[in-house]
Amino acid sequence: MSVLQLLAASPALYIGACFVLGLTLGSFLNVVIYRLPLMLEREWREQCAESSGGPGTASVAAATAGHASAPPAIPERFNLIVPRSACPACRAPITALQNVPILSWLILRGRCARCRAPISARYPLVEGLTGILSALVAWKFGFAWPALAAMVLTWYLVALTFIDIDHQLLPDSLTLPLLWLGLFLSLWSSQAGAAAVPVDTRSSLIGAMAGYVSLWSVYHLFRLLTGKDGMGYGDFKLFAALGAWLGWQMLLPTILVAALAGAVVGIALITLRGRDRSTPMPFGPFLAGAGWLVLMFGRSAVAGYFGLFGAPP
Repeated sequence: MSVLQLLAASPALYIGACFVLGLTLGSFLNVVIYRLPLMLEREWREQCAESSGGPGTASVAAATAGHASAPPAIPERFNLIVPRSACPACRAPITALQNVPILSWLILRGRCARCRAPISARYPLVEGLTGILSALVAWKFGFAWPALAAMVLTWYLVALTFIDIDHQLLPDSLTLPLLWLGLFLSLWSSQAGAAAVPVDTRSSLIGAMAGYVSLWSVYHLFRLLTGKDGMGYGDFKLFAALGAWLGWQMLLPTILVAALAGAVVGIALITLRGRDRSTPMPFGPFLAGAGWLVLMFGRSAVAGYFGLFGAPP
C-alpha cells in the first residue's frame, strides 16, 4: 500500500500528517513574516537612492545609523533562503535540531542555546497555529485536492496576518500571487458549488473585481467625508484575493465578520487599555480571519440562513 493510499484510508493519520506539515510550514512562515518586510524595505531604499541619484544602500544605511526608524543591519545576500536563521542577539546559527517546530523552543525553554537570550513565543505560536489550522482544513475537506488548495490559502493568510500586525503592511508579493492563484484554480472547478474551493470561474472573476472595487469605494468615500485614510490599498487586494478564492457570494459574509471582529477588538482596546482612538489598527488580520472562517463554514452557514426562510442561497 502506497503512502497516499494509506493516508486516504486512515482519516486520523491523514489529519495528523497535515498537522505535522502545517508545523513545518509554520516554521517557514516565521521566516517569511520576519524577512519579507526587511527585503522590501531594502528594495525601496535602493529604488529611492537610484531615482534620486543619491548614495547607495550602504551609504543610506550609514546615514540613518542610530535613528529610531533605521532597519536592522542585514547581510548583502538576504532572502527567504539565505542566510541561515540565527539568534538575533549573538548571531549564532540555529542548527537543525534547534529548529524543530515547537519542541525545540520548549526544550530550550524559550532561550538561545548559546547566549541564553530570550526567543519570542511568537515563533511556536505561528507554528502551532499553522499546524492546527492545517489539520482543521484536512478534517473539513477530507483527502481531496481542494484540501491542498484550502491549506495553501490558509498559509498565505497566516503570513499576511502577522506581517500586517507587525508592520501594517500587506505586501503585493503575497496578495497578488494569492489573487492570481485563486483565479487560476477556478479553471478546474468541478464541484458545482458543493465545496468551498475552488469556486467556478465566473464567481471567482466577479468576486475578485467586486472585492477590490467595494473596499476601494469605501476608502474613497471615507476619505471624502473625513479627509482621512481609513485603510490601505493592501486591504483592497487581499479582499479581491478572497473574492477570487471564495466567490462573490461570500464577500458580504466575509466583510461583515471582519468588520464586527474589528469593531469588538477596537472597542476592547480602547476600553481596557486606553488605546488612542486615532491610532491606526491593521484591518488585514480581521479580513484574513474572516476569510478563513468563511472558507471553513461560510457556505453551510449561508445555506442554513436561507433555509430558515425557505429560499435558495
